[in-house]
Amino acid sequence: MTTFDFGYGPVPAHQHSHGRGWVADTAKVADTAYVGPDAQVSGSARVLDNAQVYGNALVLDSAQVFDDARVSGNALVLDSAQVFDDARVSGNARVLGNARVLGNAWVFGNAHVSGSARVLDNALVSGNAHVSGSAIVSGDAWVLDDAWVSGNARVTGSTRVTDNAYVSGSARVSQEDMFIEMNGKRYKLVEVE
Repeated sequence: MTTFDFGYGPVPAHQHSHGRGWVADTAKVADTAYVGPDAQVSGSARVLDNAQVYGNALVLDSAQVFDDARVSGNALVLDSAQVFDDARVSGNARVLGNARVLGNAWVFGNAHVSGSARVLDNALVSGNAHVSGSAIVSGDAWVLDDAWVSGNARVTGSTRVTDNAYVSGSARVSQEDMFIEMNGKRYKLVEVE
């Protein structure tokens, strides 16, 4: 029996036939998927269809990467793209750099999550949306369409960032309090019809 240490002690594992990356025997990776030589898939994670996991990316726990999605990590093990918990990445979505998708979050469509960005809890990122830099999208927030969230921005609660909206810098957007904080100032959101 072959084993590999995914960071929690050696477990039964094998190298995937398409890319030679390490896959725990408890995980499922389709023959049509690609797991690069430095990438890892462990736990009960699933990499299906034509999905690609490469660089030093990690897909862990019960996470799923499917359709034509790609998860690609940086050269440093501590700075790898990671998809874990019950998170999903699908469609033509990309998770790049040392970005993280976790919890029950879902990144799909043509969305990109990159840099050190985090998408967590029950958040959704879809369409052609981008989340980058050190931005965080959490709670039940949605980032859709051609929206961008970047820098140190935080989008939380049940907030919807849609269309061509940009949330950047140190902006904070939360539907719970209906305020946006930017550059040390707080602005009340008012709906205009």
